[in-house]
Amino acid sequence: MTIRLLLPLTISLLLSGLASAAPVQLVTGDDYAPFTDRELPQGGMLTELVQQALLQAGHQPKLSWLPWKRGYQATLRGQFDATFPYLKTAEREADYLFSAPLYEITQRLFSRVDDALEPDKLEQLAGRRICVPLGWQPAPRVSELLAAGKLLVHQPQDLTACARLIDMGRDDFFIADSLLGERAIHLSGVSHQRFHVSRQAVGSHTLHFLVPRKRADAQQLLNEFDGGLRRLQDSGEYQRILDTHREHALRAE
Repeated sequence: MTIRLLLPLTISLLLSGLASAAPVQLVTGDDYAPFTDRELPQGGMLTELVQQALLQAGHQPKLSWLPWKRGYQATLRGQFDATFPYLKTAEREADYLFSAPLYEITQRLFSRVDDALEPDKLEQLAGRRICVPLGWQPAPRVSELLAAGKLLVHQPQDLTACARLIDMGRDDFFIADSLLGERAIHLSGVSHQRFHVSRQAVGSHTLHFLVPRKRADAQQLLNEFDGGLRRLQDSGEYQRILDTHREHALRAE
């Protein structure tokens, strides 16, 4: 009788353990160096960070790569458990829960050293030409100037092209995260000494790991992920991952 009573409980616990051991299905996209790209070491800074945080939380991550829009929508439909890295917006918050920040982006204005520009002097920017890579969303303050017709915009393929165009005098400035801007200048082959990096930040925002709200255990998965991320930060592994990828980004050819 005792065996009969214990058997269902044992099976239930076993199935529960198997369910919790199921891989966490992740999806991200390419061409967002140094954060995510399958050609980068460990898939990029934030790809490594997300997978390590999940491992710290006792989960086995399984990563897929899709175009950004497809991956985002597929996660929303339940084909994936989570996606990353994304900025927090009201529209996204309606559908997703957001993790603690993975990385803080500090945007600065990059211009020629002989025509140094600062974002606090907006009158300097009137009539100037900003370089914004295709698919990028300009900073809110810049979007206002563009909408008012006070700025001209040029949209090449990538930020490296922007660095070259500014050096040639065809564009006046670009705005990017400090690391992304430094990497673009490095890849352009132009000397860093030819550029002025604004002392004042244009703005800052954070990148996050997203779990669909309609997932049954969404909050639990997010809490476990955040716990794993904290353990990485407390151990120093978080900073090691960031530093390693920063060094690679600035050495890349």
